[in-house]
Amino acid sequence: MPHDHHDELSPSGHPYRPDNDHPLTYWQQMEIAIRELLIEKGVTTPAEIAAQIDRMDSRSPANGAAVVARAWTDPDFRTALLADASVASRDMGFDIGPMHLIAVENTADIHNIIVCTLCSCYPRNLLGLPPDWYKSRAYRSRTVKEPRKVLAEFGVNLPETTRVRVHDSTADMRYIVIPARPGGTDDWSEDDLAKLVTRDSMIGTGLAKTPETS
Repeated sequence: MPHDHHDELSPSGHPYRPDNDHPLTYWQQMEIAIRELLIEKGVTTPAEIAAQIDRMDSRSPANGAAVVARAWTDPDFRTALLADASVASRDMGFDIGPMHLIAVENTADIHNIIVCTLCSCYPRNLLGLPPDWYKSRAYRSRTVKEPRKVLAEFGVNLPETTRVRVHDSTADMRYIVIPARPGGTDDWSEDDLAKLVTRDSMIGTGLAKTPETS
């Protein structure tokens, strides 16, 4: 039973949260039914499901940052990545699943930004879970109609001479942006370069950090 609290903080100093006792949604019920059926039929086991969840939770933007840093330092890999990002990412040891991954490169002339207008398709295997704003209706609709305004709200102000290209992800096709490499990093290692790559820069709503801000 829910409790009524008149104080904002509990005795432990943490804010109270509402009880999570609402009825299961249709999709939650479907997930439970299918999972239990697969276990019952011997297709999978609870341990295998738990292990897969752990692998999914361990994915983070650091994976994508490693791919970008390799592209910045290895011209042959960069060519392979732009030709087929799925194969190139797998060659680095990343399990990206069956999705078709496309890498697009930011230059002085072109700035790429990624959106999923229908839902929240996102290269989770390389970037982890998408941020909440990526899934919002405002971002999904406005990015297509007024990408420059959206970029400006993220702090990315581009010259008028830079063309903005919007890419719409789908269930079968995902994108990763290769941001422009910051100047003054010619002698940096891949590991150090990867620290300059932010999640937002690989979506296109941000830029790579500069050496001064890293």
